[in-house]
Amino acid sequence: MKIHTTRFASIEIEPDDILFFRNGLLGFEDCRHWVLLADADNSAVAWLQSMQHSDIALPVVSPRRFVEDYQVRLEPKDVESLQLSSVEQAYVLGVVSRDEDTLTLNMRAPLVINLDRRIGCQVVTVDPQPMRYELTTLPTRLRKSA
Repeated sequence: MKIHTTRFASIEIEPDDILFFRNGLLGFEDCRHWVLLADADNSAVAWLQSMQHSDIALPVVSPRRFVEDYQVRLEPKDVESLQLSSVEQAYVLGVVSRDEDTLTLNMRAPLVINLDRRIGCQVVTVDPQPMRYELTTLPTRLRKSA
């Protein structure tokens, strides 16, 4: 199956590549079908590309890559919704965003995905951890937008 995106042009995906988020994501509630794409230039980053909107792609990373002891406590309703039978089935990603001249990782609302079932949800944690984790400050030449 071929999908058209504004960031990656046309790409070929398999139906098994599609992830279903029953409630969408925060701010993107109408986007329920996504595909996870590798970044050709940076193996630490992947892109969550919306199937409904070709112009929506979110950079995501594994929070543990930056915060080794990062943990997400799931509510029983989330475990049930994700059809998780073991912790090993849960794949956790954090959305990267730009906050003025800094790239940050959202630590409070990670994406939890059951890769076996191809379903995911975004959870809002109540764990005592920072809301955002600063990844890097952008160089001056990258701070201006086109």
